[in-house]
Amino acid sequence: MSPETAKARETKTRLLEGALRTLTEQGIAKTSARTVAAAAGVNQALVFYHFGTVDELLAAACRYGAERAVARYRERLAAVASLAELLAVGREIHERERDGGHVALLGQLLAGAPTHPALGPATAAGLRLWIAEIEQVLTRLLAATPFAEFVDPAGLARAVAASFVGIELYEGADEAGARAALDALDQLAALVAAVEELGPVAQRAVRHRLRKAGR
Repeated sequence: MSPETAKARETKTRLLEGALRTLTEQGIAKTSARTVAAAAGVNQALVFYHFGTVDELLAAACRYGAERAVARYRERLAAVASLAELLAVGREIHERERDGGHVALLGQLLAGAPTHPALGPATAAGLRLWIAEIEQVLTRLLAATPFAEFVDPAGLARAVAASFVGIELYEGADEAGARAALDALDQLAALVAAVEELGPVAQRAVRHRLRKAGR
């Protein structure tokens, strides 16, 4: 790798991180080539040199941020051994991401999507990274439960991801309500755990009842 290429990669990374920082701290309305370049400590002409437009930089930053966030928790999610633990990890991730400003960032990305066309697909792609990780965990966990044949892990993963996104955005308006929503998910996990602890005969009865209800 030539020194020029290494320097270009470093500059692009600084711009991506500068864009994320600007969105979080100043909001989408004040995010521009000038403010991002100032946050990155580079000449604003480099925004256009490396990314073409500010919107393309923001889309790339969205993907970059999501990839880093998912990578931070991949091993933790892979070690989850129950649905209750998955929700506990979800709450842990939620709190860390909120404290790190990433919930505010998500709000800005969603707010900017109508006026910055590149942001919508990039935000959706970032959410799909989370969904893929959650789906892997759910597929593994549900396989050993009476619910395996009745639940679509892919659909449930999207529902879980959508729930946490909604709770993250809702928290700013009603923190107590957001906590209550998370507590309700914990209660649901406790009910699933209780069914998992039933003996074989009782589990067969649960399956029979679920099949009957699904007809």
